[in-house]
Amino acid sequence: MQNMLTVIANAFKGGAKINGAQTVSEGSRMVVSARSFADFTPQASFDIKRCDLHRLDEGPALQTVLTREDGLRYYRTMQTMRRMELKADQLYKQKIIRGFCHLYDGQEACAVGIEAGINPMDHVITAYRAHGYTYTRGVPVKEIMAELTGRRGGVAKGKGGSMHMYAKNFYGGNGIVGAQVPLGAGVALACQYQGKNEVCVTLYGDGAANQGQIFESFNMAALWKLPCIFICENNKYGMGTSVERASASTDYYKRGDYIPGLRVDGMDVLGVREATRFAADFCRSGKGPILMELQTYRYHGHSMSDPGVSYRTREEIQEVRSKSDPISMLKDRMISSNMARVEEIKDIDAEIRKEIEEAAQFATSDPEPPLEDLCNHIFYNDAPLEVRGTNPWTRLKSTS
Repeated sequence: MQNMLTVIANAFKGGAKINGAQTVSEGSRMVVSARSFADFTPQASFDIKRCDLHRLDEGPALQTVLTREDGLRYYRTMQTMRRMELKADQLYKQKIIRGFCHLYDGQEACAVGIEAGINPMDHVITAYRAHGYTYTRGVPVKEIMAELTGRRGGVAKGKGGSMHMYAKNFYGGNGIVGAQVPLGAGVALACQYQGKNEVCVTLYGDGAANQGQIFESFNMAALWKLPCIFICENNKYGMGTSVERASASTDYYKRGDYIPGLRVDGMDVLGVREATRFAADFCRSGKGPILMELQTYRYHGHSMSDPGVSYRTREEIQEVRSKSDPISMLKDRMISSNMARVEEIKDIDAEIRKEIEEAAQFATSDPEPPLEDLCNHIFYNDAPLEVRGTNPWTRLKSTS
């Protein structure tokens, strides 16, 4: 007991050190100085789960190096996406966001890992669960939130909503199941035709994997050796139907048949990053398309009209959260490898919460687009023209 009192007394006198950080007395409170960057491990190696391969002699490396800088950036991006989606859930339940709304929480490692594995000049197209990809492609949170609430400051000027957001080299956000896949093959054809060393990442879900247009796209991409990375985000359920009930074969990475494929742990941001780098190198080398299946999981229902617990148990969702959450796994890796400290992570979390709250405030206070803007931007760069309204005698003006 005496020894314990001595230690506490020394701490208040300024003589103790906690985890290498000097503590000083200031009135009746202790102030812990920040650890210098030299205290942290600048980078560390991590093992990656082996990918299942189809028509490939070798796959991505089984070990990768993560720098402290990259790790913190991945963490911040994933946590921002998570908080943004939770805020969207709240605003939807308050009836501030209306219409279709598909949330991405649980699948953050897919979007962040893919973006880390390609270049900014590469191309991405996805389905309607698009908020995360809109953010990783460079759109600020406040513009995403304002688009969800249909405001003028939204990324699509309030006209697109949840399913139709766009950015440079990002083509949405597409509402028709599977329809973005042939579009992605077309973007890859443009890359090839223009002689650019770029690839197109074309995403779809397990629910769209049985669409005929996807197999037509596979065929054309293989015939013409298009630089296209087809990615199936397998979150286990197409709306409310499990993959086992919907597909005779759930080996989606083999669905390309003559197209090489690999199945990846989609809950590990580093695994997704390395697999995407491998796939991008494959396409850039002129070998044609490649198919990736990312095994992931969504925490919310299919959309906001789906509570998500009628076809799966709450225990199943909780088990994934506790054992495979992509954000927690990255955080634990960094802290256990001395690449970050708990207090630093908490500071990042606080900054993100503040950013999301400010974005939500903007999204609820920004004005809605005026009626006269209804028909604008039909064409990219054209002279003003008249557009037929809801009846033949109503004419509306459209400007680019």
